[in-house]
Amino acid sequence: MKLEARRDNRPFSFLKKYSPTTYFITAVIVFIFVIPIIRLFSLSFFQDGSLTVANYTQVLSEPRTWSMLENTGIMVISSTGLAVVLGLLFAWIIAYSDIRGKKLMQLFILIPFIIPSYIVTLSWTQLMSRNGLVASFLNLFPFDAVPFNMYSMGGMIFVLGLSHFPLVFLFTVSTLRKIPQDLEWSARSGGALSVDVFRRITLPLALPGLAGGGLLAFIANLDNFGIPAFLGIPGNIPVLSTAIYQEVVGFGPGAFSRAATLSVVLAVVALGGTVFQWIIVRKSKQMETVEQDYAPRFHLGRYRLLTEISLWSLLLLITVVPLVSMIMSSLIRAYGLTFTWENLTLAHYAFVLFENNRVQGAMANSVMLAIVTTAICLFVGTALAYIRSRKPNALNRVLEVFVGLPYALPGMVLGLAMIFMWLEPIPGWNPGVYGTIGILLIAYVTRFMILQVRGSFTAMSQVDRSMEEAAHVFGAKTVTKWRRIMLPLLLPGLLGGAFLVFLTALTELTVSSLLRSSGSETIGLVIFNFEQAGYSTYSTAFSTVIVVAIIVTMTSLYVLQQVWKKRVKEA
Repeated sequence: MKLEARRDNRPFSFLKKYSPTTYFITAVIVFIFVIPIIRLFSLSFFQDGSLTVANYTQVLSEPRTWSMLENTGIMVISSTGLAVVLGLLFAWIIAYSDIRGKKLMQLFILIPFIIPSYIVTLSWTQLMSRNGLVASFLNLFPFDAVPFNMYSMGGMIFVLGLSHFPLVFLFTVSTLRKIPQDLEWSARSGGALSVDVFRRITLPLALPGLAGGGLLAFIANLDNFGIPAFLGIPGNIPVLSTAIYQEVVGFGPGAFSRAATLSVVLAVVALGGTVFQWIIVRKSKQMETVEQDYAPRFHLGRYRLLTEISLWSLLLLITVVPLVSMIMSSLIRAYGLTFTWENLTLAHYAFVLFENNRVQGAMANSVMLAIVTTAICLFVGTALAYIRSRKPNALNRVLEVFVGLPYALPGMVLGLAMIFMWLEPIPGWNPGVYGTIGILLIAYVTRFMILQVRGSFTAMSQVDRSMEEAAHVFGAKTVTKWRRIMLPLLLPGLLGGAFLVFLTALTELTVSSLLRSSGSETIGLVIFNFEQAGYSTYSTAFSTVIVVAIIVTMTSLYVLQQVWKKRVKEA
């Protein structure tokens, strides 16, 4: 016994705790998901091969840097505040009121989040253009009035807030439904006003969900490149994400070092937001109940119809009206013409679908990248989720954090990390993927893997482990177990995660803007280039095609899930 104890205390004896396969998987995950970020951070501390902080000294001593930081702070904090207010408002009304059509209303709430943010931006710029619907409406009045200038700080804040308030809504509405009604009834019976009940009971208990959604909105606003690029670059309002992009594409002296330094600053801001959210959640009150109560908690009475009309009017204004304006702009012969029958044409759709080789190539690239990324993430992500679910330990939890790290960081930071990593992954070895579509595939898999891991993990947590054990008892092999038991039960959840990966990869812009090369353009890049070049009719036509494709894909997935659930129940 003493000899065994001595052996257990020998150096590196802890390595026997896990199998060689586990250590191999760990090494691969660290190499793919962690090393690129470490390389990016280390590059910002080197200049001419020497360790130094000169990059930070130089960048932080420039007035332009502090102007970018100020613009970034104003944009992100204000848009997050707008997202929190809108998300909380809709979540509170849908969770507690007796309004009708809640399911359909929730679908419309999700539209700004489902549609790519740069397409949402494009729809609003067309709505507020000098010949848009708003300008036509204002011309009806005798006084002089012009539409809101979207190419401004206010325009960026507005579109960012609208694009990401569904994140706050999704997190908050479920949390509100878990708050016990008894607490609110007790406060009201004691004479507390509705405002006091909301401020002292509802809001503190809803804070974990509100903070979680607010953090995601904060990171999404900080990470977003499309909205600041479409509105901020023409409006000469630089922020960190667009500054990194302009440094890399400018290829000036020390461009990569400056971009790496700005990326570290951007990552630190994102990390600061995460820590702030963690502090809020830690200090907030946690609820023991996990049951959601769908019963209305207050009745609007005679004001219900008025409330419903007001809510639907607001939802249609922020979702459908801008898209209608974008479609109208795609149908006119030339930008600036009025929307009349003689000015309508389908030539722009014919151009983007059949005549322009760049558009066709971009669509082929994006579809191929989305399919391959989804397939890899579905297989590998499900395997990682299975290990995480069935064999929970400290190492698996750490590996999940590593896999999620590239998604938690802003896209510009990851894009730059991919450049530094895959130029020469191992000293002396250049795989030749940089400058090809291959690096886009690696970046997409690295960035979106965590979406499938979490989607598959959620699906597996709903399948009782005893079903697997019963299959083993009766001698079922691994392939048979997955084909006859696991896949039928897991498929709807797996497809949900896979669809999220597919949709996100199909319309990705941020990472692609840094890693693009000739012949590897994607859908987002082509729309961005059309708009930057002044071809708004082409960009709106192409965007309309993508929106229709997204709606068709979502509808098909929903039908497929319902059919599959019905088959599983019947079986």
